[in-house]
Amino acid sequence: MSQNVAEILVETLSQAGAKRCYGVVGDTINHFTDAIRRSDLDWVHVRHEEVGGFAAGGEAHMTRNLTLCAGTCGPGTLHFVNGLFEAHRNGSPVVLIASQVGTADTGVGFPQDVDPKPIYAQYSVFCESIINPDQARRMAALAAQEAIAKNGVAVLIVHGDLFTQTPSQDLPYRAHRFDPVIRPNAEELVPAIKALNAGGKVSIFAGFGCEHARGEVLALAAKLNAPVAWTSRAKDFIEPDNPFDVGMTGVFGLAGGYRAVAECDTLLLLGCSFAWTQFYPEKATIIQVDIDPGQIGRRHPVDVGLVGSVRDTCAALAQLVDEQTDTKWLDSCRETYAKALEHDAHQSDDDDLIHPQELTLALNAAAHDDAIFTADAGSPMVWMLRHIRTNGQRRTLSSLVHGTMANAYPQGIGIQKAFPQRQVIAMCGDGGMTMLMGDLLTLKQEKIPLKIVVFNNSSLGFVEIEQKVDGLLDSYTDLENPDFGKLAQAMGLWGRKVEQKHELDHAIAEWLAHPGPGILDVTVNRMELVMPPKVEPGQVTSTALYSGKAVLNGRMSEVVDLVKSNFWK
Repeated sequence: MSQNVAEILVETLSQAGAKRCYGVVGDTINHFTDAIRRSDLDWVHVRHEEVGGFAAGGEAHMTRNLTLCAGTCGPGTLHFVNGLFEAHRNGSPVVLIASQVGTADTGVGFPQDVDPKPIYAQYSVFCESIINPDQARRMAALAAQEAIAKNGVAVLIVHGDLFTQTPSQDLPYRAHRFDPVIRPNAEELVPAIKALNAGGKVSIFAGFGCEHARGEVLALAAKLNAPVAWTSRAKDFIEPDNPFDVGMTGVFGLAGGYRAVAECDTLLLLGCSFAWTQFYPEKATIIQVDIDPGQIGRRHPVDVGLVGSVRDTCAALAQLVDEQTDTKWLDSCRETYAKALEHDAHQSDDDDLIHPQELTLALNAAAHDDAIFTADAGSPMVWMLRHIRTNGQRRTLSSLVHGTMANAYPQGIGIQKAFPQRQVIAMCGDGGMTMLMGDLLTLKQEKIPLKIVVFNNSSLGFVEIEQKVDGLLDSYTDLENPDFGKLAQAMGLWGRKVEQKHELDHAIAEWLAHPGPGILDVTVNRMELVMPPKVEPGQVTSTALYSGKAVLNGRMSEVVDLVKSNFWK
């Protein structure tokens, strides 16, 4: 029996590894969702397509398997934009079925006629239209293959009337997976080997390109006795049980990672696309390894560029470089990192003052060893990166390239769907939580046992920090929030609000033990600054300027709280 286009798409994408499709049903995708209903695919009914994009990206990122979204013509497809831009920039293999109005109504200003191609082409690995039923299986296979091979979003644009059509021929196209060995040739390795053998203070800066190369990176670090700093996206596979770990640099980082990168003589960048040039060393020899030639020298000038996978290139270098026995540089950076972690933990004796670091450390202590954490962009992301300790089983995810708000609990929806037996904890800011609050109903309807903790400081906290560091009075950052615990209860979820420190541990234990979805609303210190590993004189001057303005505007108490919260430890 011949299959129609909808059935062919569902079958081909399922064969490529997809297990779920996120979206909102309606008009031009009704025949596609009906084909899903009759298949092994699971349709996840979200309330807003942006949440569906985040959820699909979260699932795909953690499983490294294909995940699907489907949107109706015009507004439905457009609603996915932010969630799928995030998924693409985070390297998540997702296919979007972007439906269009019928072919006869295209291009004449018909209601909801929007061409998604120029919108999605800028952030996708594949963006093409199916214009004939005979193309359906081939285009679906290519979209899936591109998404998986290039770790990004692929978009298939399908006119609504094509879903019910049957091809005249249906060749057995399918998606393929690849795992090639890619490394520089022997001659290209020579300059890098000479630089690494020159001695001095050698450091490694590991990025997301090290995802499948943990063993090879640590073997090379052991040969060089080099401290290993890591970018935020490399945390899960570089931090755990790593005797060379010195943490992150940059605004999110601490002093150990900062020193290792900024003060070394030779810096080896491994699959790293760290964007902030002011944190690179001023005089060091820089060697960069990346599988993408376009990344070499993109962020900062480099002396030696090597094109290859981190896994294969590190394996070759570890065999060829001289063994370094001096551990002074490594030991110094490790000691600096340990002291910085302890200093940033920031405990207080005031029962009415909960520092966000204290909340994060309490989560770290109470969560399962294989828990998965997501965090909203902003300060929850910083506290997660600094104080949630990974161990080879735990995973973390935030919006680290796209930098969007409201990502944490929507990403958590997709991750919890993929891993129903594991704890998934979404660390949400109060601003991010309220931006896409409607899909809390999805947690109830879909019976998703996601655990949400709200870092409630009644402000857009990271923006407030930015304004103060620029010497500005913080403006338009206030948030008048509900009691999120009571809000959760009204939606049929577990909910509780915590305002005093002595309640925190018990509330966390009760929240995590609840078998269904729950929201823990914790009032945290609004005046907490995210302190970078190195404070520039200009930042001190600007913050002092803010303090002066605040005093002159009758806000002296805020200045006192700022100083007490961040400098009187």
